[in-house]
Amino acid sequence: MEQKAFTVRLDTDQATDLEAVAAADGVSVAEEIRRAVADRIEARRQDPAFQKRIRSIIEQNQRVLERLAE
Repeated sequence: MEQKAFTVRLDTDQATDLEAVAAADGVSVAEEIRRAVADRIEARRQDPAFQKRIRSIIEQNQRVLERLAE
């Protein structure tokens, strides 16, 4: 799987808490972040209001693309 790197800035308290959570789970901070992101994405997939908004954005983008292709 291809990967993309990101830089995340956290305040000191969040960073310390994240390090503690990762240590308690026996994983790296990067793995703990990947898990959190995966959980967030899955939660959004299950949210009907979010799904409605994302479909609206897709439809708007499709209209723009069709207009530009003319």
